[in-house]
Amino acid sequence: MNSLPAIDQSWSLFLDRDGVINHEKDADYIRNWSEFRFYDGVTDAMKIFHQLFLHIVVVTNQKGVGKGWMLESDLTDIHEGMKKEIHASGGRLDKVYYCIDLEDESPNRKPNAGMGLQAAKDFPGINFEKSMMVGNTMSDMEFGKKLGLFTIYLPTTRGLPEMPNPLIDAIYPNLLQLAKALQKKAGAQ
Repeated sequence: MNSLPAIDQSWSLFLDRDGVINHEKDADYIRNWSEFRFYDGVTDAMKIFHQLFLHIVVVTNQKGVGKGWMLESDLTDIHEGMKKEIHASGGRLDKVYYCIDLEDESPNRKPNAGMGLQAAKDFPGINFEKSMMVGNTMSDMEFGKKLGLFTIYLPTTRGLPEMPNPLIDAIYPNLLQLAKALQKKAGAQ
């Protein structure tokens, strides 16, 4: 089940944010930088990913802005702080794509593929057949499959879904364990 593809530096990595990179708030949103807390090991994982992937992007639904619970400038501050800490630890994050729309039909709201298509437009080196999506929801997995990505589920907040599941290619407990497994596989090639 956890058989990873043999990747090289032509691959790209798509990451969800809340529940993957940082702790989620139960039934609420991370509303400002002071509420943002990285999961243990994430900055180490991002340093490993920097060595392994051509492009690294975040794709995140952020209805809190659309609901008026926070300002878009608060969201920008969160993402700037996140990128700054990742870069300071030797990692890299090329861009953060977010959708503040409330309507599930929005083309940019996961599981719809809009943010992925925008990333491919911004970074022509992205090849969906050589990309993976890491998320903690079935919406993330569906987003990945719509684009033809290899999907990796992290059961950080929602537990394990019933398996086997056609939307999930691999399961890892957290980002750091995934990074170490990818690093080990790349080193064995």
